[in-house]
Amino acid sequence: MDDLAQDLADFIVASPTPYHAVAEAVRRLAAAGFVEQPEAGPWTDGPGGRYLVRDGTVLAWSVPEGATPGTPMRIFAAHTDSPTLKVKPNPDVGAGGWRQVAVEVYGGALWNSWLDRDLGLAGRLALYDGSTVLVDVHRPLLRVPQLAIHLDRGVNSEGLHLDAQHHLLPVWGLGAPAEGDLLEFLAGEAGVDADEIAAHDLVVHDVVPPARLGEEEELLAAPRLDNLASVHAGIGALLAAAGTPGVIPVFVGFDHEEIGSGSATGASGPLLETVLTRLAGGFDARGAAFAASRCLSVDVTHAAHPNYLGHHDPGHRSVPNQGPALKVNANQRYATDAPGAAAWRRACRDVGVPTQVFVGKNTVPCGTTVGPLLATRLGIRTVDVGIPVLSMHSARELCGVRDPAFLAAAATAFLTDLQP
Repeated sequence: MDDLAQDLADFIVASPTPYHAVAEAVRRLAAAGFVEQPEAGPWTDGPGGRYLVRDGTVLAWSVPEGATPGTPMRIFAAHTDSPTLKVKPNPDVGAGGWRQVAVEVYGGALWNSWLDRDLGLAGRLALYDGSTVLVDVHRPLLRVPQLAIHLDRGVNSEGLHLDAQHHLLPVWGLGAPAEGDLLEFLAGEAGVDADEIAAHDLVVHDVVPPARLGEEEELLAAPRLDNLASVHAGIGALLAAAGTPGVIPVFVGFDHEEIGSGSATGASGPLLETVLTRLAGGFDARGAAFAASRCLSVDVTHAAHPNYLGHHDPGHRSVPNQGPALKVNANQRYATDAPGAAAWRRACRDVGVPTQVFVGKNTVPCGTTVGPLLATRLGIRTVDVGIPVLSMHSARELCGVRDPAFLAAAATAFLTDLQP
C-alpha cells in the first residue's frame, strides 16, 4: 500500500494538466505493451491492448483471446481534469508596477485555496503547423497574493470576499506588462519559436509535492486527488485485468467533467460510445454486448469533516482508510442502483477490500459524476464509487494512504468479474 500511495504521488506530479495526465497514462500503457489505435486510422481487431487519445481524454482496452461480437465489457470511467485557474488567450496584464497573468476560473474551485501559494504553469502550446507541445514550469513562478489584514480588518469576522475578475490574478514579476511576454517565456521553456505559437491551453498548479501526513503518516496530502486518484487506479486495474478471458476491460479518463462534460472530449460526447460499439462488433451486436456490460464510474467522495459533521448524513459518513465508498442518490445524481451495488460489493468481497456507503444529507445537495451521463447515453448499468477526501476542489486535498490500493484492487476485481 505504501508503494501504491507513492506511485500515486508520482503520477500526480507528472500530471499537472489533463494533457500531461494522458501522456503519463500512455507512457504506462505503452510500457505494458499496449499500442495506439489512431482515431482517424483503420480499426485494429484481434486480441491485445490498445489505447486511443483525443486531447485531454484517453481510452484504453484489452481484447482477450477468443473474444467474439457481443463479448461483454467492464468499463472504468474517471476524469482527468481538476478545478484550477486557466490562463486567458491574452494573458499579459498588470497594475501598480506588477506584471500579472490574466486567468479565469475553471470549474468549481475553492478560490481562497489558491491564495499565497507557490504556483507553476503547465499545459499545451498549439503551433501553426498543427502540432501541439506540452509545457510544464514545475517551479515557483506565480502567486496570487492576499490583501494584508491591516487593509482588510474585517476579513476574519466578516469573511473573505473575492472577485474572480480582480482578486485572483497572479503576479509573476515587476514592471510594466508587455504583449507576448508570457508566451515568449513559455516558448523558451518548451524549446519552440514564440512566433510559431498560435494558441494555448494553460493552467496554474501547486508546485508543492505530495506529502504523507499525520502521526502514523496515514494520510496523503496532494493536489488534484480529484480525480487523478481514480485515473491512477483505473490504469492500474486495466493493466492487471488485461487478457482476462470472456470479458473486455475498458478504461476511460474524460476531460471537462468539472465543467459539465459537454464537449467533444467529455462524457456527454460520442467518443466512448463509438469505441464501445466497435469493440462490441458493430451496431448490430452492441445491444447484446451493452446489456451484458457494466460501468464503474469512479470519482472521489466527501470524507466526513470533523469540523463540519452537521453537513453529513449521520448514517452514511465516509472515513479515509476504510475503503472506497459506494455513492448513492435517490435522484440519480449518482447512477448506482441495487444490482450495481451488489456487483461492487461482490468485487470488494472477492479481494477482501472494505467498502462503505456515501449518501448526502437531505438538506445539503450532493454533486454528480460522469456516471449518470454514461448510463443515460449508453444504457449500461453503472455504479458510482470513490475514495473519501477532505478539502475537495481545493488546490490541495487529503485522502487516506490505504484507499488507493483498496480502490485499485476492487476495481481490478470489477473489471474481471464474469457474473451477469
